[in-house]
Amino acid sequence: MTDAANTPATANVGVVGLAVMGANLARNLASREGNRVAVYNRSHDRTEQLLAAHPEAQLIGTETIAEFAATLAKPRTAIIMVQAGSATDAVIDSLCEVFESGDIIIDGGNALYTDTIRREKAVAARGIHFVGAGISGGEEGALNGPSIMPGGPAESYRTVGPIFESIAARAADGTPCVTHIGADGSGHFVKMIHNGIEYADMQLIAEAYQLLRSVAGLTPAEISEVFKQWNSTELESYLVEITAEVLAQVDPATGKPLVDIIVDQAGQKGTGTWTVQAALSLGTPVSAIAEAVFARGLSSQPAQRIAAEPLRGGVSATAIADPAAKQSFIEDVRQALYASKIIAYSQGFDVIRDAAAAHGWQIDQGAVASIWRAGCIIRAAFLDRITDAFRNEPELQLLAATPFFAEALRGAEAAWRRVVTAAVNNAVPAPAFGAALAYYDGLRAERLPAALIQGQRDFFGAHTYGRVDRPGVFHTDWSGSRTETQLS
Repeated sequence: MTDAANTPATANVGVVGLAVMGANLARNLASREGNRVAVYNRSHDRTEQLLAAHPEAQLIGTETIAEFAATLAKPRTAIIMVQAGSATDAVIDSLCEVFESGDIIIDGGNALYTDTIRREKAVAARGIHFVGAGISGGEEGALNGPSIMPGGPAESYRTVGPIFESIAARAADGTPCVTHIGADGSGHFVKMIHNGIEYADMQLIAEAYQLLRSVAGLTPAEISEVFKQWNSTELESYLVEITAEVLAQVDPATGKPLVDIIVDQAGQKGTGTWTVQAALSLGTPVSAIAEAVFARGLSSQPAQRIAAEPLRGGVSATAIADPAAKQSFIEDVRQALYASKIIAYSQGFDVIRDAAAAHGWQIDQGAVASIWRAGCIIRAAFLDRITDAFRNEPELQLLAATPFFAEALRGAEAAWRRVVTAAVNNAVPAPAFGAALAYYDGLRAERLPAALIQGQRDFFGAHTYGRVDRPGVFHTDWSGSRTETQLS
């Protein structure tokens, strides 16, 4: 191991936390020209294991935070890759003790953006820059090139930017998938929304799979082939690609499709829930994303699902027998999946827009879409179209209403409705498909039943209402004369 105590401060970046993500990120950094990487882990055994396993990386191993700081050239730049929460706070506190004004601390974990806002203020008070950087792509992305969403002071990006650009994934046009998102917690917020969209995307794909299995009567192997074909259409994406791989996998112990052996309870780490909570606080509808989060919650309620035994029976799925009708339904599901994905992404960008306005963040949504084109979990061919949409109209109010996506939604609408109807008629739960379609219909409606809700609110709580025929705020004396009073 390198004797870091006697080593000049030659590392331009350091990584704290050497679990798989941190270790892979350190290796990625070290493999790029111009980087020399120092590493530290609270349990020093893990540091020694990493250095022994990858001597080619020439990592500078350190045993203490002070030694770690001593190896870093100024401005010192450290990337924290530890568990979100108290562990992150503890590392930040330790680094602040050994860092100086102008040094940079980067949190590369999945932190809640409000925690990042708090930390940035506290660290800034000591003259140290704090960057909350969302990093997407999982273990493979950390090693080979992730999509990176750093927030924090613009000044710090002059140092951080070249480092991140050296390791980021590259889009097809060669653009590195990293950009400065904005101030304080904006980077972690955008990563949170990325994950919320990911929840919706995965749920929609899962619903498509279930419809193809229950209504079209296809086997997992046959559905795998369908998804492989879909991946050469406008649905081309990482998630569609890996879905085909998962469905093709056979369990060697039983000879059955692996998907039939996996327990049908989906886990979650909280970012989907955070997305929905943030959207609720902003008043931004994200129904497709929310239903995806709730679907995972329902799947993970085994006691309730057992208690629901008496509810079984009645309507059940009937597989389509006619080959031509079956092929037609498969195409309907493809179109419904595409339309629903458009809605989910549109909702996600709505939340970014509203949060930026609420927090004073200057977020370039076209740049966000651009850096999601490679490296991240939701990378997909149609992100090029989303990038173009925001570049053509930076103040875009509704992604789904842009010419390209509006035409796609209109073209898929009939198939979309047939699929949701088939799901209802065959008792196949498809909450995200249904929520996406209902949102689409809500956007298109000339008049919504919210008028009745306002009347109800005024009746029981004197919450007032507006009128369509003249300006002002009004209240009806519901318990008395039923006369209307104009209040302003």
